[in-house]
Amino acid sequence: MTSSPLPRILRKGDEPEYPTFLELFFDLVYIFLLARIAGALAADPSVRNAVMLSVLLAAAWWVWVLTAWLTDLFNPQMPIIQATVLAVMFGTLVMAISVPRAFGSAGWIFVAGYFGIHLARDLVLIPGTRVNRYIQARSVRVFFWFGVTGPFWVAGALVDGTARLVLWAVAVAVDLGSARVGWPTPRLGRTELASQIFTGTHLSERHREIFIIALGELILTTGLELSLSGFEAGRVVASAVAFLNAVLLFQLYFHRVRQLLAPANVALVERVRSGTSTSYTHLVMVAGVVVISASDILVIGRPFGEAPTSWVVLILGGPALFLLGGFLFDLVMTGRLLRSRAVALVVLGAIGPVMPLLSPLMIMILANLVLLLTLLVETLVRTTWLSGPPVPAP
Repeated sequence: MTSSPLPRILRKGDEPEYPTFLELFFDLVYIFLLARIAGALAADPSVRNAVMLSVLLAAAWWVWVLTAWLTDLFNPQMPIIQATVLAVMFGTLVMAISVPRAFGSAGWIFVAGYFGIHLARDLVLIPGTRVNRYIQARSVRVFFWFGVTGPFWVAGALVDGTARLVLWAVAVAVDLGSARVGWPTPRLGRTELASQIFTGTHLSERHREIFIIALGELILTTGLELSLSGFEAGRVVASAVAFLNAVLLFQLYFHRVRQLLAPANVALVERVRSGTSTSYTHLVMVAGVVVISASDILVIGRPFGEAPTSWVVLILGGPALFLLGGFLFDLVMTGRLLRSRAVALVVLGAIGPVMPLLSPLMIMILANLVLLLTLLVETLVRTTWLSGPPVPAP
């Protein structure tokens, strides 16, 4: 590698590590995409629909992760990289448009957007890194695994029902899983994650930004539902509780996670450089926010009356997913168990069976109370108690 010239599109070591305005602009399309997923989940909160939407969310998340890595490894100031990001943004928009009917008549539209994104990226990166075979091999490995999962995506678009769900679930699992093991490829080996040139500052900022985008979708949903409420007292109160929920998520995230991602924590930032786990844990947190958004639509629409089991699962499941993602992120970064999040998860699970006796609004208030108490504990209690003993490495 040292004897070969570096590709011109590669990010230079002396360039600023912070995200560009273009990357922030790119993230805006995810407000629309996450809103489409939340709306589709609220329209049909069944287990089957939740599983289908989780597959779509995972695919969209994989696009976001690859784009974050793209602008981390390659110079986002270069026109060719900027054009690639914009092409990916348009493909993501196409995917978002098809979300409500992706497992129906619009399956081929979702796949077309997903395919177009991968092809546009690889048509730029593989030729653009040809002067250095070591660096080019990274992009070739990703393209190879896209070729492995591509037939599953296409076959899924050609069938219906459970067959499509199984094929796409396998495809997205392989997409995410192949990255975790470095995209092992015949003759090219695999990419050692520790050898990648990820910049801890850039990736940590990108993770913060996508979480803020998820909260932006939550605020958008709350505002839209309030505007349609006719300002009935119960629905206004439910909107206020939903807004408080967004505030609590913001505070919980930035009180704990931002400290772990701070550039000053050099040892922890190195964990961002050397693995993909931080991106996966953020997927869990963002999924939690999406589920909360779906439950807000339901509760603001009907704050009183009987709460179906599916509603209870959404209202409590969203905060639980967010807390689980934060728990896993803390484990990845510190190697310790965050006791406050573990206790909160147990509490949410324990109160679940009696929640159908309460109104949707009251269930939402109790879920918020669990988040509030968690925040107070993490703010007031010593860090040495919050983080348990180190977890032995597997």
